[in-house]
Amino acid sequence: MRKKFLIFFILSCSYLKCQDSIDQIKKDSITSLDEVIIKSNTILGSKFVAKNRTGAAYYLSIEELAKFNYTDINRALNKISGINVYEEDGFGLRPNISIRGTSPERSSKIAIMEDGVLISPAPYSASSAYYFPSVARMHAVEVLKGSSQIQYGPYTTGGAINFVSTEIPDSFKGKVVSSYGSFNTGQLHSTFGNQTKNFGYMLEYLNYNSNGFKSLGNNMNTGFDINEITSKIRFKSSEKAKNKQSLEFKFHTYDEVSNETYLGLTESDFNNNPYLRYSASEKDKMNAEHNQYMLTHEFDFSEKFKISSNLYYNGFKRNWYKLDDVVFEGNSQKISKVIENPSQYPAHLSIIKGTLNGSNNSLKVKANNREYISRGVQTKIDYHWYGKNKSFNDLEIGFRLHYDEEDRFQWEDIYNINNGFMSLADYGSPGAQGNRVSYAKSFATYLMYKYKFKGLTITPGIRYESIELSRNDYGKSNPLRKLNEVSYRNNSVSVFIPGIGFNYTFNNKFSIFSGIHKGYSPPGNSEGQKAEESVNLELGGRFSINNINAEIIAYQNNYSNLLGNDLAATGGFGELDPFNAGKALVNGIEFLLKSELFDNNKINFPFSVSYTHTNARFLSDFGSTQDIWGEVSDGDRIPYIPQHQFNSTFSIQTSKYEINFSNNYNGKFSTVADGTREIPSYFVFDISFRMNIASNLIFTSKMLNLFNEKYAVSMAPAGLRPGHPFGIYAGMEYKF
Repeated sequence: MRKKFLIFFILSCSYLKCQDSIDQIKKDSITSLDEVIIKSNTILGSKFVAKNRTGAAYYLSIEELAKFNYTDINRALNKISGINVYEEDGFGLRPNISIRGTSPERSSKIAIMEDGVLISPAPYSASSAYYFPSVARMHAVEVLKGSSQIQYGPYTTGGAINFVSTEIPDSFKGKVVSSYGSFNTGQLHSTFGNQTKNFGYMLEYLNYNSNGFKSLGNNMNTGFDINEITSKIRFKSSEKAKNKQSLEFKFHTYDEVSNETYLGLTESDFNNNPYLRYSASEKDKMNAEHNQYMLTHEFDFSEKFKISSNLYYNGFKRNWYKLDDVVFEGNSQKISKVIENPSQYPAHLSIIKGTLNGSNNSLKVKANNREYISRGVQTKIDYHWYGKNKSFNDLEIGFRLHYDEEDRFQWEDIYNINNGFMSLADYGSPGAQGNRVSYAKSFATYLMYKYKFKGLTITPGIRYESIELSRNDYGKSNPLRKLNEVSYRNNSVSVFIPGIGFNYTFNNKFSIFSGIHKGYSPPGNSEGQKAEESVNLELGGRFSINNINAEIIAYQNNYSNLLGNDLAATGGFGELDPFNAGKALVNGIEFLLKSELFDNNKINFPFSVSYTHTNARFLSDFGSTQDIWGEVSDGDRIPYIPQHQFNSTFSIQTSKYEINFSNNYNGKFSTVADGTREIPSYFVFDISFRMNIASNLIFTSKMLNLFNEKYAVSMAPAGLRPGHPFGIYAGMEYKF
């Protein structure tokens, strides 16, 4: 296998599509100029490309990210129409992201990438994103939706998100950013680098920590501490070389300790104090480590023919030690069941609250100990040329060989609770709560062709995925993993995923685009299980008139087979087994408007407005053990997808200071399909301030949840969970 990877790497790769001249074009313009623009680590590269694709896309630039210095990816993504999120911890450590109505649980139905490489711990065999890139260290965030993202599988229904990490600078540069504020929350972010004729480097450090905003007995820490180091080195050929090449190595390491829990609150306790933590969550803690190694080779044979390759390895391990079951007089119940039915289980709830003692009453705390591997090599080859009548043609071919696995070795310890504090009663047997390895091997390739003549651009394409999914279960009483006690299952699928998009530019003020493509998500490793499939349509228009830029899109995703997942994060048993949910229909409207009320050399007032309307419904009846769906009937709304979302931002900018206002509205949504439980709608206002003290020194401050709105964000995994309360933060940014 290693030999195959080496040969594939030498022969291949993902090309450099971009030139700095694009920065001379107005960012939000609509133009019919020919463009082949994407760096090897990006999928868009600029706002210009996002505005001129044959499909919906958004480029969240470093300037936009810096306005609020967001560390919470949920807040950063709120301004992009078509994205649905539900929060979990209030800080965005493990977001639940949906694009165009895909299932949001652990962002498992979208392609999440960093620098163009799949970054979820095991994208094929266990796609739930228990590790998520930190937005605080990103240069840009790129979002593709609809037919524009067929190149970036295996999840092609909703879209793809690519995080572009800090790049090697073109000269010696660096910065130090620090902040401190509410709940003893601190951040330190430092980066520096340099580039000469043939060599460049970048080194980055990020620390993000907090004591947390929830209250637990004896003022226990409910926050987290995260450390990250990223380094890059690059060698490149001379500018005078006939065939230009570059070789870049990237290393990233991530370490997290977070005192997070799956245990939420009952409705009455949430109404009384939404920031309470029950005593039985005292021992809950996540320990996680992530390492990435990536080698990127770029080869420009000529101005028309370019290739590049990524060889990558991602390793992730975590042990989320958290309360799972409660036992009263021998009767064991899942915490989700107790919290949702407190009147039915009053004694179990009293144990959770720490008010009921007794040796026959206990807490089962599961060590969700797992290790992940994701490795592979991917290539893009690009060739473009001009045909008759000055038509522009571009052919892009991509390949990827990939392997990933999830290794579970879990156990469950027993605790008693006395006077509100937990004491260990019995160690669990290693492997007794999960002792198995799930793994996937895949080969993917795609072909995209772009034809451009005058104002018309057409981009037909097709993707092929061949996937083998397997699982070795060693059994609950086989900690040494003897091979004669292994049960094995396997599922293999192959699929062609076609799509086509077009864009017609009438002039530099107006264009329309449309597309149709096949939506696809891989199945699980149970033999014969069907994949998730849909037919997806979109139609949109872009306008640029008198300093007003707008985009409106209508879309429809028609599922022939929707897949659900058994996740503990959504109240299930955590087996990760997908299950067929039948037909479903998701359609909606996305709207974005950006402008500047007044713009001159002294002051300007930029603003933006985005709105998302999502209608997501099941079209068949079925029973589900998952708390996030429950019993489903034809016509029920898909849970955790709000019908209405609205975001607006407004800024006052001068050469000396900048004030930014953000308002986000999240409409109500049901937490079960029959609509009997709902999360109410809420408004959240944020404000930030930046002042230039000197040419290289900036004072920053921000207030999150300005009016201290007390609001619920979800009922998953087990009970109501609050959003971030009012918080104020201040810091400095020094550039050199």
